[in-house]
Amino acid sequence: MWHVLLSFSGLVALIQLLFLPFFPESPPYLLLQKEDKAGCLKAMKQLWGEGNYQTEFDDLMKEKAITKGTKIMNVLEVLRERSVYPQLCTMLLLLLSLQLCGLKIFVTANLQESIIPYVSLGVSISELISIIFCSSIIDRFGRRTLLCGGYLLMALILVLLETSLLLSDRFLWLRYCSVILIFLFIIAYGIGP
Repeated sequence: MWHVLLSFSGLVALIQLLFLPFFPESPPYLLLQKEDKAGCLKAMKQLWGEGNYQTEFDDLMKEKAITKGTKIMNVLEVLRERSVYPQLCTMLLLLLSLQLCGLKIFVTANLQESIIPYVSLGVSISELISIIFCSSIIDRFGRRTLLCGGYLLMALILVLLETSLLLSDRFLWLRYCSVILIFLFIIAYGIGP
C-alpha cells in the first residue's frame, strides 16, 4: 500500500497549493528583496493581526542595512568558501544516505536489479540539479512563486506516476516513464518546497 502513501503526499501538496495564494508574501522578502515597505507592513498585519510592528520593522531595516554591503554568493563561490565545508559535507552525507532509501519504487516498477544503482545515482543527480537551479532562481521569483509552482508540478507528477505504475504491467515502456517521473518529482520538490 506504499502507493497510497505516495498519493497522500500529493493530496497534501494539492491542499497547500489551493490555500497558498491567500497568504501574503514573507515580510522580510518584501522589504529586503522587493524593497516594498508598505507591502511589508501590510503583510505583517495580515500574518500577525492588528498591532504595532514598528520594532520588527526596525529590526528588518537594520538587517537590510547590515546586508547592503555584503555580496550574495552564487553556487560556485559557496563551493570555494572553506568556512562552509562542514555544512556541505553534512549535506552530501545526507544526500548519499537517501540513496539507501526508496529503492522499493524501482523494484515495484519492475526494473532490472542491475540498473537500479544507476537509477539511484540519477536520483542524486536530480537532487543536485534542483539545489543548484533553485539557489540561482529563488531571488528572482521569490519563495511563494516557487512553492506554488513546485506543489502544482508535484501534484501533476504524482498523478502521472501513479497512473504509470498501475499500467506498467500492460505497457513495459511505462516502467521507464516512472523513473523519469521520479526524477522530475525530485526536481520539482527541490525547486519548490
